[in-house]
Amino acid sequence: MTFSFPWVLWLLPLAFIPLLFKEASLQYYSWNEMLPKDNLSKIIGMVLKFIATLILIFIIIGLSAPHTRQREIEKTGIGAQIGLVLDRSASMDDPFVGNDQSKVGEMKSAAAARLITDFVKSRANDMIGIVSFSNSAMYVLPLTDNKNAIVSAVRATAGNALFQTNIGSGLTTGAELFNKVPDSGSRAMILLSDGAGRIDAATQEKIKDWFGRFKISLYWIVLRQPGGISIFNTTFKARDDDPLPPQIELNEFFKTLNSPFHAYEAEDPKTLQKAIEDINQKEKKPIKYFEKIPGQDYSTHCFGAAILMMIVLLLLKLIEVRSWL
Repeated sequence: MTFSFPWVLWLLPLAFIPLLFKEASLQYYSWNEMLPKDNLSKIIGMVLKFIATLILIFIIIGLSAPHTRQREIEKTGIGAQIGLVLDRSASMDDPFVGNDQSKVGEMKSAAAARLITDFVKSRANDMIGIVSFSNSAMYVLPLTDNKNAIVSAVRATAGNALFQTNIGSGLTTGAELFNKVPDSGSRAMILLSDGAGRIDAATQEKIKDWFGRFKISLYWIVLRQPGGISIFNTTFKARDDDPLPPQIELNEFFKTLNSPFHAYEAEDPKTLQKAIEDINQKEKKPIKYFEKIPGQDYSTHCFGAAILMMIVLLLLKLIEVRSWL
């Protein structure tokens, strides 16, 4: 048992003030000796004082807001600890074009937010954290099972964006979501971007180290640009000494990770939905998670008891004998 406002308990000595007052009567007599002894009235008078004291005690305790502490119960369910790393570069505000460039469709950021929201709502036991990135990474939400907070955070990432795509910063910040969080048995990161960027050697080593140490599986969903090079293009050859395109180079780097990796390409909302559904099926493993049981508030119980005793006090007052004559 704990109290939200423990300082209120310092008022408890005031609750015993009714016991200090002597019994009073509204009737006056010229000679008290003519009054018979009434032990029952004395007992009832003491009971009334005791009830008044209890009323004050319950009111003071109720004002201090007594409650039990929050508990956590370990349970086993189906799900994963998932880090969402979402691209917020300016190109994410462009509409999907797909194979038919004459048709303009839903904006990529809007489609991603809509489908990820459905993904979050369909998974009961997941812990999900969110990082967004453009020219640098932004820590949005730690790993949590609060679905309302997750959905709100996903929708909040659809704000204004910048022009750069710093995937390295997004991945390292996303990996930090799992730091100092007990491993539930299944961990994954979903990287959603419509482009790629080159990652320097130091950052690559950090990503390899953290993904291996934290046992994070990586899913990369590429929202392919119209006419862009496919990351699955195995026949592409760079000219002379030119480096590979960033998306192909990044895909090759991800294959060297010491943890599972799977890549997807999406050209429209339908293919994006298929990619998310496939991840949904893959990340259904038994995990251990903690269900938070909120503490019970006893303030209403205290106030209810005080009201009941007030009613008793009022009833006893109504049956008081006003006069013997």
